[in-house]
Amino acid sequence: MAAVDMQIRKTYLACARALVEGGASLDQIDERGIDINLPVFSVGQVAQLADIHPQTLRQYDRLGLIVPKRTGGGARRYALRDLDRLCQAQHLSQDESINLAGVTRILALAEENRQLRRQLRRMREPAGANIFAAGANGEVIEVERSRRARLWRHQTQMRAEALAELPGGNAESLPQSKSLVLWGLD
Repeated sequence: MAAVDMQIRKTYLACARALVEGGASLDQIDERGIDINLPVFSVGQVAQLADIHPQTLRQYDRLGLIVPKRTGGGARRYALRDLDRLCQAQHLSQDESINLAGVTRILALAEENRQLRRQLRRMREPAGANIFAAGANGEVIEVERSRRARLWRHQTQMRAEALAELPGGNAESLPQSKSLVLWGLD
């Protein structure tokens, strides 16, 4: 389990570096199935990644510009989405000379635009392409079905249709060997 945790940390760190360096967008990372809302980075890690003072992060939190999740002990934990917002906020305030109120509004509109693009992408997908599950905190999250899950669902549907065509509509009326082949268990 520790090796898996280390691999997950490395993946999120690589994604964070790509975001900061402009090598990947939040949408690209999200499309790869990485949870962009998972709070994995501490104040110090984000400050180092974004080359910003930790106190500035705390100030952004107080102003409501970038609000991280909190641990049970009250420590701030930032997600990839927060890091992306931070990079955008830095660019807008430092390079474009936009005040923090303007930055807050621009970031809200950019997030709304991103969510609308995501909805359009979902609407273009075939029916049943995504499923819903419960997150760690009980919230409903959308999970993209893998190809393996789609294949399994298709095979299950085909097996059910084949069973319906059998006399009596069940696998017990088949000899054992045919039953196993029908269900892919041979």
